[in-house]
Amino acid sequence: MDLLLIGIIVVILAVIAAIILIFNSLIGLRNRVKNAWSQIDVQLKKRFDLVPNLVETVKGYAKHEREVFENVTKARASIMQAKDLKETAEANNMLAGALKTLFAVAENYPELKASQNFMMLQEELSGIESKIAYARQFYNDTVLQYNNAIQMFPNNVLAGILGFTEQQFFGVAETEKEPVKVSF
Repeated sequence: MDLLLIGIIVVILAVIAAIILIFNSLIGLRNRVKNAWSQIDVQLKKRFDLVPNLVETVKGYAKHEREVFENVTKARASIMQAKDLKETAEANNMLAGALKTLFAVAENYPELKASQNFMMLQEELSGIESKIAYARQFYNDTVLQYNNAIQMFPNNVLAGILGFTEQQFFGVAETEKEPVKVSF
């Protein structure tokens, strides 16, 4: 009788320990996803702050390109109004497309391309874009790891009970995959 009771207690303790380990690993993965998103957010903020300087520099040379400037400004405003990851990703993709167009327009102004201020802003933006790309990749890798963990047995049982839900990947809009079109 004592051996049976000890066996039952050991099994119960093992199940409790497994639940604690699974729960803690899911919490750690969820926090990594949040951290990865905040890394993207930091880089987007840097880009967000740089855009007005870039637009003002280009405006001086390309006064008749009003639509391009309006699109950049609208995209920047959309980022400010975004409420969740999906809206932020969409606004970010819109801004990326607008910036591509802005740089395509800038190609037609040799004095602008030679401007030290423009070159510095372009280089800084290029560096930020690289960091954003890396942060997106890291975020998506982290989301993959988290989503796999909450979908695989036995974690999926505990994840469902405790309300762990799938996270969205940070995707690229179809329009961002197309070449930039500039017409005069």
